Amino acid sequence: MKLFDNTEVAFALKSDSQLERAYFLFKMIQNQPMVKIGSAVTNFALKVHLPIEGLIRSTVFDHFCGGVTEDDCLPIIKNMYCNGKVHSVLDYSVEAKDKEASFNEALQKILKIIDFCAEKKSIPFAVFKPTGFGRFALYQKLSEGKELTEKEEIEWIQVIKRFHKVCQVAVEKDVPLLIDAEESWMQDAADELIEELMETYNTKKAIVFNTLQMYRHDRMDYLMALHSKAKAKGFHIGIKVVRGAYMEKERQRAEEKGYRSPICADKKATDENFDKAIKYMMDNSHMALFAGTHNEESSYLLIDLAKKYQLKVNDNRLWFGQLFGMSDHISYNLANQGYNVAKYLPFGPVRDVMPYLIRRAEENTSVAGQTSRELNLLQTERKRRKL
Repeated sequence: MKLFDNTEVAFALKSDSQLERAYFLFKMIQNQPMVKIGSAVTNFALKVHLPIEGLIRSTVFDHFCGGVTEDDCLPIIKNMYCNGKVHSVLDYSVEAKDKEASFNEALQKILKIIDFCAEKKSIPFAVFKPTGFGRFALYQKLSEGKELTEKEEIEWIQVIKRFHKVCQVAVEKDVPLLIDAEESWMQDAADELIEELMETYNTKKAIVFNTLQMYRHDRMDYLMALHSKAKAKGFHIGIKVVRGAYMEKERQRAEEKGYRSPICADKKATDENFDKAIKYMMDNSHMALFAGTHNEESSYLLIDLAKKYQLKVNDNRLWFGQLFGMSDHISYNLANQGYNVAKYLPFGPVRDVMPYLIRRAEENTSVAGQTSRELNLLQTERKRRKL
């Protein structure tokens, strides 16, 4: 039996009823027209304040999210860590609002999560999005090389201060920070700022992690250029490597505005780009890698690379990450072998987290084979349990 085929380990933490719910949900997600209709109906129902939050909470929310607050998530965090050897990354999945008060609130939320992480071995990383700390349009303007107004300059200084504040606290508490990637037309400004943070705070080891979306064909060149800077300036690199989350939006915008799409030609090219990045990083000792992947072949490759470079399975420079509610066959089987594994555990008010959940459902329908694989594994475990 191949490592990821072991469903007994994969679903050991799921009760029979949770297993049945997961099977039902992925059956629904497999139906692309139903996902589109369901997303539209859910958005409408929430906008007109129909009382559907209880239904959402007991189905899709509880499967893909940890709870409404950090404290809500604690039983799940404890269960995954104590019984499955899987860590958690608390992900406050509320879409940002373009107001200074909202950005300051997000800063306080991340600082609180860092405190949580410092107290618990089960939560090894904190995470946030650049647009949690500043306006998308501001990042975009800087990425396009446009001059900021005097008011925008003051606003950008506040954004920089928020980033430095979380990094200072992260270093003080020894909690690594994963900074998510967003759309390509705002990412240059975020990359530039994160590089400065790495140079400042990653002097002894990787505390600040940028995220590379490898469905972008320019990301390998970026990684190699970053490596050259790190060698010249003497700082460590922390990178979360993912395939990417905004593919359709990226292609549509490129077509509408008449520029070359930043997205790889097809999934094969994206897979090759992802594998190239993890090989490059494993080849260099001053890099820490958080591999966010639901892809079995890439995970097997990373296992082989760890063996090739004689890395201990629990070496802190190598982490595997998956989303809560998905790819348990990868997460729990890897953790069972002693590898560092963390589940992204989204949380927040049901209504505010819905955009995240809808995106998850739509991504599952667009990745060929992802949902079918989940269903096959769940069905195998149902048969094993004779459900």
